[in-house]
Amino acid sequence: MGVVVIGRNERERLRDCLRSLEGCAFPIVYVDSGSTDGSAELARSVGVEVLELDPAEAFTVARGRNSGLGHLVRLHPGTEYVQFVDADCIVAPGWIERGLDAITRRPDVAVVGGRRRERFPEASLYNTLFDLEWERPVGECLSCGGDALVRVAAFREIGGYDRGLIGGTDPEFSYRLRQKGWRILQVDTPMTGHDAATFHFRQWWRRTVRTGYAYAQGALLHGRGPERYEVRPVLSALFWGLALPVVAVRLLAASWTQPTLLWLAGLVAVAYVVLFVRIYRYRRRWGNAPGRAALFAVFCVLAKVPHQLGILTLLGHRIRGRRARLIEYKGR
Repeated sequence: MGVVVIGRNERERLRDCLRSLEGCAFPIVYVDSGSTDGSAELARSVGVEVLELDPAEAFTVARGRNSGLGHLVRLHPGTEYVQFVDADCIVAPGWIERGLDAITRRPDVAVVGGRRRERFPEASLYNTLFDLEWERPVGECLSCGGDALVRVAAFREIGGYDRGLIGGTDPEFSYRLRQKGWRILQVDTPMTGHDAATFHFRQWWRRTVRTGYAYAQGALLHGRGPERYEVRPVLSALFWGLALPVVAVRLLAASWTQPTLLWLAGLVAVAYVVLFVRIYRYRRRWGNAPGRAALFAVFCVLAKVPHQLGILTLLGHRIRGRRARLIEYKGR
């Protein structure tokens, strides 16, 4: 067993992460992606093995995790399981032992995840949104999150994470595992506490643009398979975030000369209300309080616009032959 922590300019949050691992009986590797805030030096000062990535190649989550596991296995060749942790997270006491127990009981399971929650959900409405986003059903599921306990043999079988992705790394990793017959398991046990540190609308917007970019990358990679991977969110974003707003604007413009078209523009607004109600009711069935369910639904509807911008950005990059670059949203 070993632990791989990845981060970039997360010094203070990294300090909390490593403190949560104090007393851990397993080797820890910290992978630094070009930090300029002394993160690598901090990790070394507490006795953690540090791997600093070469800035000549693009920094991505996938590159960090793949490199970290490779370094861990070189140092400890018998490693069978790895706990991946993002540097902006703390690990819950006893999680690794519980996760190991769950994965060793099921030889068909490649990944085990527990409960990830926001450490400071009250700090901003965006932190509250992320706390809602981390909620996952218990049992076998389609994908894992960024913090997860992974079987090294399964990781190697599929070649690890896709280094070309700037987002959606974990669902895509899980998709390829499932194609090989592996299972993803979510257990009802506290695993990590995440610090989103998101306080401004522009941060949320950039993160959501990145999500749309990731949807498009995933659909281009695997969208033709029987699962139609990520095709649905791409089509949804293009419909709600692009096609319908364009139709509404055209109808409003035409209504100056043809007033009868104004009611059609009103139907477009009604469609967004219906979408909101559907998401709201879905979250209420999950047990969310009315206020939290409404907040989640509002931002799911708003997210369609930055999602489609991310999709169009990827298409523009493909046309111009440009490589994907990391879209950062979080301040230090």
